Amino acid sequence: MDLSVIIPIYNEEVNIPTLYARLRSVLDAMHLRCEYIFINDGSRDRSLELIQDLAARETDVRYINFSRNFGHQIAVTAGLDLSTGEAVVIIDADLQDPPELIPQLYHKLQQGFEVVYAKRRSRQGESAAKKFTAKLFYRILASITHISIPVDTGDFRIVSRKVVDALKQMPEQNKFIRGQISWIGYRQTYVEYDRAERAGGETGYTYRKMIRLALDGITGFSDVPLKVATVSGFVVSGLAFLVMLYTLYARFVAGDYQPGWASLMVSILFLGGVQLIAIGIIGEYLARLSANVRRRPLYIISDTNIPVPELTRVP
Repeated sequence: MDLSVIIPIYNEEVNIPTLYARLRSVLDAMHLRCEYIFINDGSRDRSLELIQDLAARETDVRYINFSRNFGHQIAVTAGLDLSTGEAVVIIDADLQDPPELIPQLYHKLQQGFEVVYAKRRSRQGESAAKKFTAKLFYRILASITHISIPVDTGDFRIVSRKVVDALKQMPEQNKFIRGQISWIGYRQTYVEYDRAERAGGETGYTYRKMIRLALDGITGFSDVPLKVATVSGFVVSGLAFLVMLYTLYARFVAGDYQPGWASLMVSILFLGGVQLIAIGIIGEYLARLSANVRRRPLYIISDTNIPVPELTRVP
């Protein structure tokens, strides 16, 4: 197989026919042996039915149906695990990422690169708040991680089989695939494009899921939050020591000490707030360690037309 196309699906019934038609038109013109892998991530609409209909008509269409919703990054992981192509494209079904860009990505890959990612010049159809938070997240992540994660990129990219095999050796539960690909290394480059607005339906990436993904990216590739918590502890301890000296001075030297001093309450609340923040940061890291120690399957497959020895993926 020359090329595998991985398409995670979550309530995308309005986009699947158009997406498949555009993919088929583009890839047929490339004259490659391709497979289309749709991963149904617990959709509640007719997405699974449409995918199964495609698979019944086309021999190169594969599908994976999860037992429940496991999340976008896990769906992509399942597609990577069961793909067979020498190159693999990851693309979402909302048509914000154009299938017509795949030939450019593939051409770059043939020049000796192992990863070619699509970099956004502009983002249409998104609110100013979402654009700002996304821009802020990418730049914060780039500044605090020890690896170079490209800014203004998503999961839309093409990777070689060498990269896929490396990703299979990274079994952590809290996936941040674009960070993992950057961590792997190899020669990487990009192709710029203008991201379109969503073709139809509603996005599955709520602010809650975006925050969770951001936490996975930060905790998975940076220990800066832990260092910040440590430094904050020293800074607050220093301030508390200065306040203590001032309190002793006011009580025994200046003589203007007032019972029920308001700053006492301010100091207690300030110290308590910093302690809770530090405990919360440590808790995020411990929760991720706990998830990896339990070694539960990353996903459970309910149904698929791909021959697999097991219906679960165990790290």
